Amino acid sequence: MISRNRSLLIVLLVWAAIYLPALGSLAIKGEEGRRILPAVRMIETGDYIVPRVGSATYFRKPPLVNWLVAVSFKVFGVRNEWAARLPSALSVLVVAIAFVTVARVSLGLSGSTIAALIWLTNIGMIEKGRLIEIEGLYVSLSGLAIIFWLSFSSQKKSPWLIWLPASIFLGLALLAKGPLHLVFFYGIVFAVLWQTKKWRLLVHPAHFAALAIMLAIFAAWAIPFLQSTTTQVALHKWSAQFSGRLSATSFNFSSWIQNIPRSLTYFLPWLILFPFIRFSKFHDIEQRRLARALAWGIAVPFLVVNLVPGAMSRYSMPVLVPASWLLAMSYVGEALHWPKGTRMGSERAWEKVVAAFVGVGLVIGAIGYPLTAFALKNRQQVKRVAAEINAIVPASETLYAVDPDYQPLFFYVKAPLEYVSRIANLPTDTHFFLVRTELEKEAARARKWAPRSTHPLARIKDYGKREMILFEVEP
Repeated sequence: MISRNRSLLIVLLVWAAIYLPALGSLAIKGEEGRRILPAVRMIETGDYIVPRVGSATYFRKPPLVNWLVAVSFKVFGVRNEWAARLPSALSVLVVAIAFVTVARVSLGLSGSTIAALIWLTNIGMIEKGRLIEIEGLYVSLSGLAIIFWLSFSSQKKSPWLIWLPASIFLGLALLAKGPLHLVFFYGIVFAVLWQTKKWRLLVHPAHFAALAIMLAIFAAWAIPFLQSTTTQVALHKWSAQFSGRLSATSFNFSSWIQNIPRSLTYFLPWLILFPFIRFSKFHDIEQRRLARALAWGIAVPFLVVNLVPGAMSRYSMPVLVPASWLLAMSYVGEALHWPKGTRMGSERAWEKVVAAFVGVGLVIGAIGYPLTAFALKNRQQVKRVAAEINAIVPASETLYAVDPDYQPLFFYVKAPLEYVSRIANLPTDTHFFLVRTELEKEAARARKWAPRSTHPLARIKDYGKREMILFEVEP
């Protein structure tokens, strides 16, 4: 049996080998700019309450991920991809450490180590944990809440210990994305209480205190935010964001029908082992009940969320933590069995399978990502576009962006950047400014700088593959 320190060392080394190589080598992509650009604005303006993308207030997501990126930039003293993505990678590590410490009593040293390795080496977390997108942080926080609740409830601890630590992570998850994680958390809670017949835990004062703590954590930001913005607009945006996920207004059947298959791929390669779980093989009746509860607590929210018309496959990623727990306890509880007629030695064969799957994760992280970064080194559009601007606009000149919407390329622009909502708002000492094509004629005819005039210097493709025009105000 391995010691706790050795278990921690193994987890740390596996995490470092998978999540750190080439972490900052690829240009930001997808939604990463929406996590990074508000953080940059927060540092520049000192306003950490109202996240902004460009000149517009960003209402769609709470700001926890923006705060963490800003902290990372300040701690390391640089603003690059590596510092931006590190919070996601660290959040994945925290969950792995929670498995081998908090869950150690419930799963045992071997089981908690296996659970941590499963968590670190599934494709979903390898992908999201290496990007500064919300899922890496959000799934980790909801996972921490589940680990603490499961660990202390299975150890029959005080209701206060069962509920209160979990409530802190639930509140932080609200600040990361919103309330969807509660579907997965309470899916596990209800399933466990159903199997153990301990429904009174739901009405214990500790549960209500936990709910109050969770809401207070969110309110600590939400109330100042609403006071700093137009409350009616903010509430409308929030309700539209939530209801839009539940409505069929933007329903796409071809995408919707792929939700479940795509969601299942997130747990590869470990998903392959689930058909081999046999609940009847658990020797301990409490372990058997817990395993069944986890199975129901995983399956029902997974199906419900994926079948919602506006859902996306990544929404169901919070099931990765309970799935890792279930698979680990099945392994150590000898509840994984080959089909009849298979000529394989059971225990030794499963050890080889687990080692092989961990090896797959190590290959993807330690070798696959560095090779990908090398292959795509000269094919990163966002950096190329920013380089065009940097070649024209001196780093000492201020570049003004007129109502630019979401532009990840601004992260790579070296000149000081200022946002304005209209051409009329550009200052009289403007030398360079960017506009979208629909404002090109207005920019070309502008007379506010007379006798100076404007002329276009370059046309560039923006994030949405539309054109933006870089203008110069010349003597």
